[in-house]
Amino acid sequence: MTDSTTQHDHIRSFVLRQGRMSDAQKRYLDEGLPRFGVPHANQAIDFDRLFGRTAPRILEIGCGMGETTIAIAAAHPQNDYLGIEVHGPGVGSLLKQIIAQDLTNLRVVQHDAVEVLRDMIPPASLAGIHVYFPDPWPKKRHHKRRLIQPPFVHELALRLAPGGYLHCATDWDEYAQQMLEVLSGEALLANTAEGFAPRPAWRPQTKFETRGLRLGHGVWDVLFQRRE
Repeated sequence: MTDSTTQHDHIRSFVLRQGRMSDAQKRYLDEGLPRFGVPHANQAIDFDRLFGRTAPRILEIGCGMGETTIAIAAAHPQNDYLGIEVHGPGVGSLLKQIIAQDLTNLRVVQHDAVEVLRDMIPPASLAGIHVYFPDPWPKKRHHKRRLIQPPFVHELALRLAPGGYLHCATDWDEYAQQMLEVLSGEALLANTAEGFAPRPAWRPQTKFETRGLRLGHGVWDVLFQRRE
């Protein structure tokens, strides 16, 4: 993976690693994508048609292995959730849990979040956006790869309905400061707290996070709202 923008008009915030996919993840990927996957397309999603109802829509960028995404969707059946994840093992794991819990309010796109947002998410269509523990790209020369940058945050803000929220979380102090600075600089957004926010009840505390807190590592939540 290089920084070339010959094929894409932005620097990728991820690297597709050839991680091992288990037989179960592969099976659920093959079985689940036709049922619960949304292919990338240069066409806006019709959320009412996709979910068969009208409800608040929440976008989650970077589902990882899906534990948090599943927990949130299961706990809030009144909302519809669209998860974005590029890595096959994570998508397979997420689909396995969707099928096991028979969740009807969660769909997944296996594609670059920047392109999904640009091509598929209509303006003012979202009640909320979750960006939990994105790759911090800790080396200074890689900071340009970080997802939370002013142009992308502006595009996120445009997809929020008035009163909708953008919620980011990270366990990297320096990235947390960048998140707070970038979101504070977006004119369409207003901070819901004076600085960092308490962890909202809707974001479950992960096992990784619990272990980190026990070891004295910090976790920072940044919660902004689209201005009316």
